[in-house]
Amino acid sequence: MINGIWLFFLVVGVGFAGVTGNIDKVTNSVLQGAELGVGVSIGLISILVFWLGIVNIAEKAGLIEKLSIILGPIARFLFPEIPRNHPAMGYILSNMSANMLGIGNAATPLGIKAMEELQKINPNKETASRAMCTLLALNTSSITLIPTTIIGLRLKFGSVNPAEIIITTIIATMISTTVAIMADKYYRNKERHIA
Repeated sequence: MINGIWLFFLVVGVGFAGVTGNIDKVTNSVLQGAELGVGVSIGLISILVFWLGIVNIAEKAGLIEKLSIILGPIARFLFPEIPRNHPAMGYILSNMSANMLGIGNAATPLGIKAMEELQKINPNKETASRAMCTLLALNTSSITLIPTTIIGLRLKFGSVNPAEIIITTIIATMISTTVAIMADKYYRNKERHIA
C-alpha cells in the first residue's frame, strides 16, 4: 500500500515536471538530495561510532548494568509476564538504556533481539503478545535523556547551541512515554475484561 502511494507521488511529480518543462529541476533536486543524504549519513556514522564507543566503555565500566538494575523494577512492572532472568528482559533493559541515551540506532538491534526472545515465549505465534505490544509502545515513545543523534544533526547543520533541545526533549519524551504506558495498561485491562 505504502509503495503504491510513493509510486503514485513519484509518477505524478515527474509527469507534472515533464508537462510543465521543469524536468531539469527534478534531476537537479534528485542529485542534490542524494548528495545531502550521503553527507548526513557520513555525519551520522561518526556520531553513531562515537556513542557506540561511549556505550561500550559504559558497559565495560558497569554503567549499563547499573542502569539496568535501576530500570529492573520498572521493567518488571511493565512486563509482568516475562519470567525473571529471561534473556528477553536483558535485551529489553539494554534497549531502554540505549534509548534513554538517545542512541536509537544502537537500540534497534537490541529491540529486535528482545522481540525474538519474546516470540519464543509467546503462546500464540500468529499474534503479538502483550509484552511485545508493550515493548513496541515503549520503543516508539522512549524517554530520551540525551538526544545524541539530534544534537549531532544540529551540530552538522551549524546550530549555535545544538544541545539546547535536551530539556524539551526530556519533557516531550516523558509525556509520550507516560501516554504509551497508560494506553498499554488501558488496553491490557480492557483485554482482560473481554476475555
